[in-house]
Amino acid sequence: MGSLTEDPAFRATTFVVIDFETTTPTGFPAQPIEVAALALRCEDGAWKETGRSASLIRPPAFAPVTPADTAQTGLTAEQLQQAPTPAQALGALDRRLAVGTPYLLVAQHAATEAGIIHHQAEHCPTLARTDLLDTIPLAKHLIPGLANYKLDTLLAHFGIPQPADRHRAPADVDVTAKVFLHLISAAENDPQLLDLAALVKTAGRTAKANRPIQADLFDA
Repeated sequence: MGSLTEDPAFRATTFVVIDFETTTPTGFPAQPIEVAALALRCEDGAWKETGRSASLIRPPAFAPVTPADTAQTGLTAEQLQQAPTPAQALGALDRRLAVGTPYLLVAQHAATEAGIIHHQAEHCPTLARTDLLDTIPLAKHLIPGLANYKLDTLLAHFGIPQPADRHRAPADVDVTAKVFLHLISAAENDPQLLDLAALVKTAGRTAKANRPIQADLFDA
């Protein structure tokens, strides 16, 4: 391994790969119906899984599971009737984040996950204050010239088999984690990605809760 994974800040960070499945009601933001997370640390030159979590989530009445949602995920309204509420599921995940530990969330198209978390921030305040890394800009930097940077395209590029339950959060987290590790391996040979700060500059996304509040432009 090269300089990136030898950087003390990189090695001190726990990378939490996260994925949501959602239903998207008209006039409302996407509502989570499943979440999965996988925590990884780079220790002594090797990656170690330090935690794993997955839960179904019961959507609110204004965001019922539609046939299109079921076609995409395989999840049905009946399966989610007795699932934990967003407060229960996301609260449980939030409590797994240890105070004082540096975390970065990792997601494919992190804007989606960032938006979901932001709208559920009352249930997961620690998660909502955790910044993100997006595999898409990182892949664009490291593997220029692909036709697109969708997850399926990156899986094919790296020779990662499609999971049978693709579009379920636990399966998507597993394959996104594999893509992330392949990208970090490629980053070891990139002179522009020598430390965590450079990685964040290339592929980071600041959590909305951490963004500065702009003064009103029309203040007298």
